[in-house]
Amino acid sequence: MPVSIRIPTVLRPQTGGAASVSYDGSTIGEVLNALVAEHPGLAGQVFSGDGQLHKFVNIYVNDDDVRYTGGLDTPVKDQDEVSILPAVAGGAN
Repeated sequence: MPVSIRIPTVLRPQTGGAASVSYDGSTIGEVLNALVAEHPGLAGQVFSGDGQLHKFVNIYVNDDDVRYTGGLDTPVKDQDEVSILPAVAGGAN
């Protein structure tokens, strides 16, 4: 089974409304590259101009933040769950 990626509501228009998509890969980088290859509208939300993870998005593999587990080289295996969490800003005036 491939890796499942949960798509947050704010990004679902780029996936045709899909709440979850699945891709094969051995690292989170491979899986995310497959995601943006099929859904190019997500590229700027996931990656910065230099190909690294965008600083305003958090990526988790089974509840572990990939920034602390190897970044794009974080290994993934069949049936892992990936969550994409865009940063949210705002507050009371």
